[in-house]
Amino acid sequence: MDKPTIPQISLLSTDKLNSILAHTWQMQKDGKANTTAQNAYNYLTQIAKVCDINNPEAIKDKLAKLKWRNSTKHHFAAIYTEYLKYIGKTWTRPTYTIEEPLPFIPNEQEIDQLIAAGQPKTATLLQLLKETAARIGEVTNLEWKHIDTERHTVNITGLKGSHSRILPISSKLCTMLNSHPKVNEKVFQTTKIGLRKTIEKLRRTTAKKLSNPRLLNIHFHTFRHWKATMEYHRTKDIMHVKTMLGHKSIENTVIYINLENALFLSNETEWFSKVAHNADEALKLLESGFEYVQTIETLHLCRKRK
Repeated sequence: MDKPTIPQISLLSTDKLNSILAHTWQMQKDGKANTTAQNAYNYLTQIAKVCDINNPEAIKDKLAKLKWRNSTKHHFAAIYTEYLKYIGKTWTRPTYTIEEPLPFIPNEQEIDQLIAAGQPKTATLLQLLKETAARIGEVTNLEWKHIDTERHTVNITGLKGSHSRILPISSKLCTMLNSHPKVNEKVFQTTKIGLRKTIEKLRRTTAKKLSNPRLLNIHFHTFRHWKATMEYHRTKDIMHVKTMLGHKSIENTVIYINLENALFLSNETEWFSKVAHNADEALKLLESGFEYVQTIETLHLCRKRK
């Protein structure tokens, strides 16, 4: 999700800042991840600088005027609902129609060009994203004990409800990792904010140098989308992709079937076809490598290339 911006027109009062800080601390005491609490703090303090954070109607008015995407407004509304609950208030939460465009998938050459243009530390991080499809938060949490360059594996601790997983990495990446001094427990001793600024600058300079504006569309999460799409194209195994991404529900993974079909139009015309009569049968077909085609009345049509 892109970080929204709000023009600052007033300073945040001490009492409101203390209220937001107390709410953030309560989130951590309730077991919320540090990144979740920090994200809530960032949103709440931003909007509190331009609006009375304790006035739900004023917040609604501000949200209506802000040029945020509906998905961002929806996300903030969920955060603000929890904040109001903490201070003993409620509101009639606004609803937003969320647009879900398909993610941008660059080609591998563009991915490699961006990696090659980065400084050694940045290049190593991007190569790791390319090979593992890990979330940026999962990568910044990596410690050296999670890296096994002898076995060529990395142990990813899942975030946002994802499963943890051990994934293979290449000899090239092992060499890149071994070239870095191990002066801290963490592999990448930096913040997501610092990394975001780094990749934004890297995108701009590389896109200008190569006269390729498509590079400006590459974000950290783009590497995850790219890897998942390529893995489904290589294996035609949606369950393999689900495991690699750490998804708990296959519903979050099936988007890559659509992306792969769109990116790799095939002239093959021979298919194995199957009909699933209910959701359980459809799930078994997906697990065995079939892809969903369409639903006719109560029948789910699936196919797999011969």
